[in-house]
Amino acid sequence: MINASANGWIDKFFSEQKPVQLPVVGYSDLFYKQIRATGFVYGHVVSFDTTIPIDSKGWTSEEISKVALLNTLYSVFGMVTHESNPKLFVEKAVAFYKEMHPEGFNLFKKVLPGSTPSVELEKMIGERVQTNDNIISKNFSHILTNALLFEDVLAFRQYLINGNIPHNYLKKLEEAIVSIVSLALKTKNHPSKYDELLIKLFESSVRFTKFSKVNVQNLETLELDYFENDLEKYYLIDMAGMALWNDENMEKNEASFLYQLADLMGVSTDFVSESIATTDAFITTNKKQIPYFNYSNPVKHFYDQATQTVVVLITRNKQRLQKEISQNGELMKLLLSSTTRDLEEKEKKKVKKQLLEICKTVPSLTIFLLPGGSLLLPILIKFIPKMLPSAFNENLEE
Repeated sequence: MINASANGWIDKFFSEQKPVQLPVVGYSDLFYKQIRATGFVYGHVVSFDTTIPIDSKGWTSEEISKVALLNTLYSVFGMVTHESNPKLFVEKAVAFYKEMHPEGFNLFKKVLPGSTPSVELEKMIGERVQTNDNIISKNFSHILTNALLFEDVLAFRQYLINGNIPHNYLKKLEEAIVSIVSLALKTKNHPSKYDELLIKLFESSVRFTKFSKVNVQNLETLELDYFENDLEKYYLIDMAGMALWNDENMEKNEASFLYQLADLMGVSTDFVSESIATTDAFITTNKKQIPYFNYSNPVKHFYDQATQTVVVLITRNKQRLQKEISQNGELMKLLLSSTTRDLEEKEKKKVKKQLLEICKTVPSLTIFLLPGGSLLLPILIKFIPKMLPSAFNENLEE
């Protein structure tokens, strides 16, 4: 099973998928619709378009996004080059990210000298998915950050075709997305409670342009003829469709906006109709799992997201945690006392301090040492007594 939080996961991915060293023939329409069906375009991955199914049960959203991004980049590599060699793909992807990274977005801070290309790519993809600086903002904006990962796929395609990324390509693509979404929201007769949030999420997710500097009055003023490939056009339409989605049927003027956008880019009306139906079906089916649509109580949303992350980390590091805690008599005593009474403030501080010391020794748990990580400690403390060996857990049994 792939563990996308541990070194070597890219090699493991290709080992499990067993790519055949034969020419690859791909079609952009089919490629796009298959990737969209996984949820990657919407920023919420529910499956992977792979030859051999991947079981992602127990994975964090970050791990799922990493594998989805790798697989989508590999798919576009096959479609453009007609190659399936993983080694060649990894070399091209590393070179692409070295050219792509914008100022202030350090893809290399975790890459050690002498690292293999696949390990380099792991770090780059990890940094790309973790574009926010702290745990809180990451949990609150990853839905749109991840939806914009398709920008990488489109830019990688350009890189493979031209040997480099066209000047200002990513800036122009991002400005088009932001402008189209802004115009789409203005067409809504009945703005939803998500619209203001959507704007804020875009502001925290764009990297190559300033959201506040985008000021466009209508579609005709956009330079949409710059985007010549169907993948670019389809993506822009789907981003607008996601912004226009609501619980009820799409208003006529909202649908007209999408058809007008498609007409300007030379996309068929059939694609627009399919886009509206597909987006509605995907969001309706997965709405409860998509963070963007669960902001009625932001505190509860953050707690639910953080709890899921902490539980995964505890489960994966259970034996190491048990060993470290069992060797600390004072911490063990305080944790067991916490199951039968409220700890005093002084005792709580001791527990937090000693748990942080333990987290320093377990690489996967250094998340608790990052900015905002202290907010997750109460969740860790809550679950630790439940995972202690029964010999140390008699209080719970009582």
